[in-house]
Amino acid sequence: MKKLIEFKNIVKGFDDTIVLKGINLTIHENEFVTLLGPSGCGKTTLLRILGGFIEQNNGEVYFDGIEISKLPPYKREINTVFQRYALFPHMNVYDNIAFGLRIKKTSEEIIKQKVEKMLRLVGLVGFEKRAVTLLSGGQQQRVAIARALVNEPMVLLLDEPLGALDLKLRKEMQIELKKIQKEVGITFIYVTHDQEEALTMSDKIVVMNEGEIQQIGTPTDIYNEPENRFVADFIGESNILEGIMHDDYVVSFDGITFDCVDYGFHDNEDVDIVIRPEDIDIVSVEQGKIHGQVISSLFKGVHFEVFVKSAHREWMIHTTDPVVINDQVGLSFYPEDIHVMSKLGAY
Repeated sequence: MKKLIEFKNIVKGFDDTIVLKGINLTIHENEFVTLLGPSGCGKTTLLRILGGFIEQNNGEVYFDGIEISKLPPYKREINTVFQRYALFPHMNVYDNIAFGLRIKKTSEEIIKQKVEKMLRLVGLVGFEKRAVTLLSGGQQQRVAIARALVNEPMVLLLDEPLGALDLKLRKEMQIELKKIQKEVGITFIYVTHDQEEALTMSDKIVVMNEGEIQQIGTPTDIYNEPENRFVADFIGESNILEGIMHDDYVVSFDGITFDCVDYGFHDNEDVDIVIRPEDIDIVSVEQGKIHGQVISSLFKGVHFEVFVKSAHREWMIHTTDPVVINDQVGLSFYPEDIHVMSKLGAY
């Protein structure tokens, strides 16, 4: 895929606080890229730099091979959808979507064709004359997306646009947004702190923390092969522990040596280890690699969340089988379920 956006050594500070600490990132055409991280990690700041709303202190931003840092927002082939949508309350749905085209003095005939196309795309045919103040949150969001897309930008920026919606509607809109992105065939750059949103929609996830990129990868890579303790803890639920990588494919923790599938570490290197709760099986004490006592079991609908206390720690396990509190059990997992991570810093 063709490179569309390149951030090169982006540094941004506010007063005495450095918010972005030398960000390097490449985004390709037609990708759905999510900037994921906790509040204050710098993801929205990076988005606003790309949109032209603020300027970095150092570094360059390239769009289709051209440095755009001095270009005003209206001259960038980029549109933004904000969390609060910023719709015009005195205009109906049609006029909200048509607003940008009228600013450009597009003919009303062309406007009509483009607005009708957008209404079909976002599922709002028949709502043309409806006041936006009478729409639901999800419908308002669709209008905001249509208004941004009607100008046919090369990139759409979305800054936590689902944050104001209830859980059920948010899940529905995750699917809709991905569908819209595939249909229009442009690059979406999405900001969220919600891991499920990122895993559901993204082609590529950029995990950020404290102004630095921690890991870049597909949702599967990020979940199954976290590169450090922060990513493992932030994406999904995890059992994270310290261990020693004795040699390729050999690791120990809790005083026990295990086979694993990782390699390339120094001999006897101190490492972090993650084992996902769904990768642990509860078995008999005799069959277990580790044994302990069941101390709690909570039914979560699709699985039980079970905690087992061993000699060294409490283990979280997700299982579909009910267990009995205070029972002695064994815990079993395969070499490929042990994910070894370097203790080194960010990406």
